[in-house]
Amino acid sequence: MYILSSKTGTLYTGVTNNLQKRTFEHKNKLIPGFTSKYNINQLMFYQEFSRIEDAIEVEKKIKKWSRKKKINLIKTINPQFKDLAV
Repeated sequence: MYILSSKTGTLYTGVTNNLQKRTFEHKNKLIPGFTSKYNINQLMFYQEFSRIEDAIEVEKKIKKWSRKKKINLIKTINPQFKDLAV
């Protein structure tokens, strides 16, 4: 499960079984849609799970959170808001 941000602060929450590949796809706009349209390509947060079902459950829960709550989650591992995929 991961959270991306644009330079303007738009957030996107997703899930993948290959974070390195998926962030590459976002950075290079290989997947059409919300993230490519709004330049959302900076990895702000990620959490690993042993079961994909658990990752999807957490992703769905986080998508319902307020922006403030998502930012507080990001700060737990990335208080400087640096791109973790660099």
